Amino acid sequence: MTMEKGIGEDMIELELMELVKKVQDRKTGEQTIEILSAHRECPKPLYSTLSSFSNQDSGGVILFGLDAENGFAVTGVYDVRDLQKRVSEQCRQMEPVVQPVFTVLKGKNGCVVAAEIPSMDVTERPCYYRGMGRARGSYVRQGALNVPMPDERIYGYEAFRKKYQDDIRVNYRADMSAVNTEALDSYVSVVKSRHPGLAHLPETDLRHLLGMSTEGHPTLVCTLLFSICPQMFYPQYMVHAMVVSGNGNGAGAEDETQLMVNERVEGTIPEILDGVSSFFKHHLKRKSMLDPKTGRRTERYEYPVSALREAVLNALVHRDYSVYTHSMPVEVLVYKNRIEIKSPGGLYGRMSLDKLGKMQAEIRNPALARALETMGIMKNRYSGIPAMQRELGSAGMKEAVFTESENGICVTFYNGECEEIPSLDSTEEKKLLEFCEIPRGRKEIAEFLGMTTIFYVSNHYINPLVESGRLKMTIPGHPKSKNQKFYRV
Repeated sequence: MTMEKGIGEDMIELELMELVKKVQDRKTGEQTIEILSAHRECPKPLYSTLSSFSNQDSGGVILFGLDAENGFAVTGVYDVRDLQKRVSEQCRQMEPVVQPVFTVLKGKNGCVVAAEIPSMDVTERPCYYRGMGRARGSYVRQGALNVPMPDERIYGYEAFRKKYQDDIRVNYRADMSAVNTEALDSYVSVVKSRHPGLAHLPETDLRHLLGMSTEGHPTLVCTLLFSICPQMFYPQYMVHAMVVSGNGNGAGAEDETQLMVNERVEGTIPEILDGVSSFFKHHLKRKSMLDPKTGRRTERYEYPVSALREAVLNALVHRDYSVYTHSMPVEVLVYKNRIEIKSPGGLYGRMSLDKLGKMQAEIRNPALARALETMGIMKNRYSGIPAMQRELGSAGMKEAVFTESENGICVTFYNGECEEIPSLDSTEEKKLLEFCEIPRGRKEIAEFLGMTTIFYVSNHYINPLVESGRLKMTIPGHPKSKNQKFYRV
């Protein structure tokens, strides 16, 4: 047992030694590492770092005993025991209380102390400093910085924890006269036919049970599905569809970001889906294809329209309908080489980008999803994305790519059209690498290059430099993280 304990201690010490070396090589903190001196006293306050590390899935480590102003050399801490005591005191002032794990590395220049801050479970977030309250005391990590958590994210955690349903909030501005009762009754009849036990309920009670009305007022889901004109009450709950010339990469051509078509697609969700399908059919190219088996020539759109429709449906069903995003529409942007469909609101609950369409999980708007399934507009709620990807594969196209940003989720379709990519000359590349002496995010690099489309910059400039070893990632375990930064080797 003694031998096993010694091995365990050696492994922890070795990991801390490697972490210190990594920081000294990079000369910066990062998404999961905060460096503080503590040569004379315990740094304070630590609340923003404790909050931001606790609120991210990976947690984080605070390293005490390195001097950032002296090349991150080891200077040691003033007193190991007192430092641990004071850090623990600050951890107890967090809500929920943070439970740090300390590791000490002794060296000739003093001790380095690592305080590992574990990730809080999603149901316990946001972790915040009680002295400032939830709204002002919650933080998130952006690279090596702690920034206040946006109100919509704070609300998102609370909504998941308390099972709020924004899709059934009451539309007090309307009464049932604003609803197409024939369409609503048709939906209710389908529900009754599938669940005979509900047939004896009074119509008012059944509508309430289905989340369609409360005290004579329609709910949000009822308005979105059956209102005569939903945008009278919710102007931005629609699809903003645009056609942009070129690839929108800001590579220098005057028309790269020129807006060619700008349309509002409005109506109920079924009407919006029909309108978006018409938009795609009107503005997408048609390709003539020769069937090798029959020898017949057929035409098809450059993208499978049904797959695009599925992505728009997915955006409308799973978007954030809270008051924090009520001014944000779903966006469709058609570029020369791709289509981007953007949905307001981040991922919900325990869902992550790599799990989209692969697991059954709680969804943000269950009443809306259930109604669309019953109406036959949406298939099984967990099958849409896999079916969309299969359809793209059948068309010989690459899978759609899902990314997350501060404003929501974006799904990108590529049409396979190849264009000459402007490459950086040796002087420009040298300037970019010098710019990345300090870790830089994708947006910072795009702005440095004078380009507007971050995804384009990532694919054609950042990724090749990473693959060639000239740039490194600050979060190598999560290459697609929105907080990812890149630095020169």
